[in-house]
Amino acid sequence: MASRDADPSLGYLTRKETEVKLPRPTRVKNKTPAPIQITAEQILREARERQEAEIRPPKQKITDPTELADYRLRKRKEFESLISRVRWNKSVWVKYAKWEESQKDFKRARSVWERALEVDYRDHTMWLKYADVEMKNKFINHARNVWDRAVTLLPRVDQLWYKYIHMEEMLGNVAGARQIFERWMAWMPDQQGWLSYIKFELRYNEVERARGIFERFVQCHPKVSAWIRFAKFEMKNGEIARARNCYERAVDKLADDEEAEQLFVAFAEFEEKCKETERARCIYKFALDHIPKGRAEDLYRKFVAFEKQYGDREGIEDAIVGKRRFQYEDEVRKNPRNYDTWFDYIRLEESVGNKERIREVYERAIANVPPAEEKRYWQRYIYLWINYALYEELDAQDMERTRDVYRECLKLIPHQKFSFAKIWLLAAQFEIRQLRLKEARLLLGEAIGRAPKDKIFKKYIEIELHFGNIDRCRKLYEKYLEWSPENCYAWSKFAELERSLYETERARAIFELAIDQPALDMPELLWKAYIDFEISEGEFERTRALYERLLNRTKHLKVWISYAKFEASAMDSEAEEDIEQKKSCLQHARDVFERAVSYFRNSAPELKEERAMLLEEWLNMESGFAELGDVNLVRAKLPKKLKKRRQIDMEDGPAAYEEYIDYLFPEETQTTNLKILEAAYKWKKQRVASEED
Repeated sequence: MASRDADPSLGYLTRKETEVKLPRPTRVKNKTPAPIQITAEQILREARERQEAEIRPPKQKITDPTELADYRLRKRKEFESLISRVRWNKSVWVKYAKWEESQKDFKRARSVWERALEVDYRDHTMWLKYADVEMKNKFINHARNVWDRAVTLLPRVDQLWYKYIHMEEMLGNVAGARQIFERWMAWMPDQQGWLSYIKFELRYNEVERARGIFERFVQCHPKVSAWIRFAKFEMKNGEIARARNCYERAVDKLADDEEAEQLFVAFAEFEEKCKETERARCIYKFALDHIPKGRAEDLYRKFVAFEKQYGDREGIEDAIVGKRRFQYEDEVRKNPRNYDTWFDYIRLEESVGNKERIREVYERAIANVPPAEEKRYWQRYIYLWINYALYEELDAQDMERTRDVYRECLKLIPHQKFSFAKIWLLAAQFEIRQLRLKEARLLLGEAIGRAPKDKIFKKYIEIELHFGNIDRCRKLYEKYLEWSPENCYAWSKFAELERSLYETERARAIFELAIDQPALDMPELLWKAYIDFEISEGEFERTRALYERLLNRTKHLKVWISYAKFEASAMDSEAEEDIEQKKSCLQHARDVFERAVSYFRNSAPELKEERAMLLEEWLNMESGFAELGDVNLVRAKLPKKLKKRRQIDMEDGPAAYEEYIDYLFPEETQTTNLKILEAAYKWKKQRVASEED
């Protein structure tokens, strides 16, 4: 029985004897991580080391025809069995056919290929391999038969045609290859197929045939690239008249095509090579008149290069600028307040460089004043004036006209409704560049008087500070603060200026005036700047007084924390190593934290999260003082974090729930316990009274 089940491919062992018995999977009882972690790489390496040698069937030597026949019969049975199971698997068919080929049984191999093609004849790789086998074994007619059937069934697979033609050409059968090409061209393939046919004819010096194929090619693919190839072919063969004829026919048919620009450029370059300069110029002008401007960028560039080489500047202007100028004139006539068009028009004229024409366009552009006195309508328009002034200063080098432009612009703007700080500053900076400091000051002073803005004040102060005029800076800051007394930035910068001049009392007085203002835009920044100023001056008592005054205004969490941190670090630089000094600082900081905790507990019990954050900061401070700190002092006051849910009422449906973090402080726990005891005592009292009744 065992001998009947033995498999020769497994060394005459049974299937059961060669099975790998895997262990039964066991349930993991303990899922905690092991003390010694093992990587996946280590597991794989050990598994590979312990793996037993692969069982391979012994090599078999065939010594007589009977054994060979048995071997062939067994292999064919295996292949047929495999095919019956996985008939769709093409690799099995290929292996089967190649095995038959290796046995020199070509009839059987062909039979296998044919059966494989019956499964899926649309797979062109099977046809390629089938024909390759026939060619390799020099069965030329069989290969022709295979190729012929393949291209008949799959005429759109170019690779089949290429291989078929290549085989015929290698055999020297040029007429046969040409015939195959003709069959292929009847299917109107892509451009590469036609070009391959042309190259084939040119390899055998059949120029007329190639010309005929080109004619059919441009009829099949009437594209710009095809016509250009045709013309270049004629040019290469020295047929200039024919090449020009190709270009002319292409222009007649494809003048309105999307790729017409490439055609005109190629046509003009062809005429340029033929030394026909006037013809090339006419082609460029014709193209510029017919192609939309958005698609003619390369054409413009080529024409400019052409005119630079063969023509004059007037020719360039006539061809390019004239046409674009006409286009811009048409657009600004339709909508004279489209300022973007004016910008493009001005840029065009500036590229030409005619001063009178540039100034004319600028004057016409700035004459289109926005209809309404609203800033949003003027924001784009005002840049026309700015560009005009910069052009006069930088390009035209006319300083008087630049000054007039700025003056007229400032007259035109309705400063009582809105203004533009940029214009005032540009005009003043222009005067400074002309070394007219007095005029610049007059301009900036007028700006402050008529249209005060933050930007003007800042720039004016910066200019005076650059020149070292401190008194003027002080006066400007005073004007700035009269105009905007709530501006914390201005107060801070004024005090910073005085401090940089070592005017400590002046700086302190400015800070005092600032914090006494009834309204401030960013009071927290101002108070911080004042406190930092006093700390930098080493005035710790004044800093404490400032913190106390700030706490009278606001008892925000950040103020308490900042105050405590200041107390923890407020020590003389000479006494940094003094233990007593550190203890004193720590005690002062603790007092601040105690006051803060008391405030949040008694006056703002609803701010539980702020109170918890305060205690965390206190705990961190105690930890930072190492052995001097007392962490247990804070831990006794730390709350417990509780995750709770609360109901949210929805407008259009049932109520939803959200999770939030609540804090339970120690005194709240004691109160809860007292309430429980009180309720228990009351219940006991009621029970005794009921028993007596």
